[in-house]
Amino acid sequence: MNTISPHSYRNSLRIAYRAVCGHLWKGVSVSYPFRDVMEAFSETARLHPDRPAVTRHDRTVTYAELDAWVRATARRLGPDPGVVGVLTSRSAGTVAALLGTLAAGGVYCPIDPAYPWPRREALMAASGCRVVIGEPGSAVPPGVGLTPLPGPAGLLDADGRGEEPGGSAVAGRVAVSPDDPAYILFTSGSTGEPRPVVTPRGAISVVTAGLRELFGITPEDRVLQFASLNWDTCLEEILPALTSGATLVFHDHAYAGSLHRMLRMIDAERVTVLDLPTAFWHELVHHLTAERAALPPSVRLVVVGGEAVSPVRLADWRALGLDGVRLLNTYGCTETTLITHAVDLHGPHAAAGAPDDRVPIGRPLPHVVERISEEGELLVGGPALALGYRDRPEATAERFVELDDLTPGGDGPRRYFRTGDRVSRRPDGALVHEGRLDHQLKVRGVRVDPGEVEAQIASHPRVGAVAVVGVPVAGHTTLAAYVVPRSPAGPASPAMTGSLAREVLDYLREHVPAHLVPHRITVVPELVHTASGKVDRAGSHRRYRSAAV
Repeated sequence: MNTISPHSYRNSLRIAYRAVCGHLWKGVSVSYPFRDVMEAFSETARLHPDRPAVTRHDRTVTYAELDAWVRATARRLGPDPGVVGVLTSRSAGTVAALLGTLAAGGVYCPIDPAYPWPRREALMAASGCRVVIGEPGSAVPPGVGLTPLPGPAGLLDADGRGEEPGGSAVAGRVAVSPDDPAYILFTSGSTGEPRPVVTPRGAISVVTAGLRELFGITPEDRVLQFASLNWDTCLEEILPALTSGATLVFHDHAYAGSLHRMLRMIDAERVTVLDLPTAFWHELVHHLTAERAALPPSVRLVVVGGEAVSPVRLADWRALGLDGVRLLNTYGCTETTLITHAVDLHGPHAAAGAPDDRVPIGRPLPHVVERISEEGELLVGGPALALGYRDRPEATAERFVELDDLTPGGDGPRRYFRTGDRVSRRPDGALVHEGRLDHQLKVRGVRVDPGEVEAQIASHPRVGAVAVVGVPVAGHTTLAAYVVPRSPAGPASPAMTGSLAREVLDYLREHVPAHLVPHRITVVPELVHTASGKVDRAGSHRRYRSAAV
């Protein structure tokens, strides 16, 4: 049997990504020397071996224990394992799998085990994963290996130390370069298939260092892990904390849907940093105001992002007497690695001024190069761009473009990501969001292309046509679908209409994650079309919204 050395495999992987994703690191400033995120974690573990790294309820994993767990995971994977799918859970084990994959020189790809099997299978295929870390018996596609995560027990010696670097072939870190892929996450695309975004190690390393400074993370901080482990926001919780000596806090009450229990947990766990979707923060502010509840005194920083901040909710927050708590609004895309813009809206670092009728999304972070096109589209460049979409050369070429460098002393074209967001600039330099140039929506902070939902619904055998729109409900966006039956023999009866709506809903729940399932599905006789013959989503919604239930 022919074998390929790990070094040769990684070189071929890097070449393949270059071929698919285009030029890498073109125009990157030399002011950002490459220091891999795993170097920062290892140094932190060496400096703070006995400090708590991860807690979940009454179970604590120290930095020494986590470092040993990471090394054991890397040894089990072997050097340069390629793309590693990880069936995630809110636990220290998922953190060990993430860091262990990176320590082995692999490419991390989180897979939510709660997703329907067709979706999990599609994500594994689109990412090209060769092995999956999961519980024994977990379903994986043919040809993909399944390996359990090493247990956390027994990884330290009698002196409380893990194995020294170099103790085995993969005990330390595999040599890596900035353009090696670090992880793959998925965004929504109009074709109905998830788009795999490939982020390089240089990008996540630069951004992690920047966010440590932006958030002011110290070893005394306790950061709540709140975001879905399948979205990039979780990395801005995990990586800055674990490269600073802080404690990452998992707790079931954060995800139980009760703000009363969540606030009690934050107080009991002495959480200092919250990173919340804007829509959830809106609910929190309403709860604090309506219930006259108090934000626990341990909290010093609240980071929000994903959707526009409501001026009304911002005014409510400012009236709560939380002047000592930083409220930091952030903006970014998966393709530009976590956060590119930020602004303090309230608290000790906020600029004095009149209340905001239109809340800004922020100013560029130091590593970001921004540009606004004639159409008002925000373009983002710099060392934190993704490599592109795996095996999607056309989509990559459409969204990642090279433009002449307009900065003084520029040395040729610079690579930018087209965000699709229209912005304007305030006199103080902060950007204000003016809407989208396309039809993409934010549903609970998750970017959704209506075309992907339409493609999924259209694959149902009884559906002839479909239009999906975003509908504001109670301060956040939900999806509404208008469905035309396939070749009806006559007017659909109420029973037939209700039957098809239920069938489509059940079909979606069996095939896609919850954020792609519309809140309402309405069966209609026909869709509205534009003069050019295209489906008019907004027009269809205006015609039939009174019939939606």
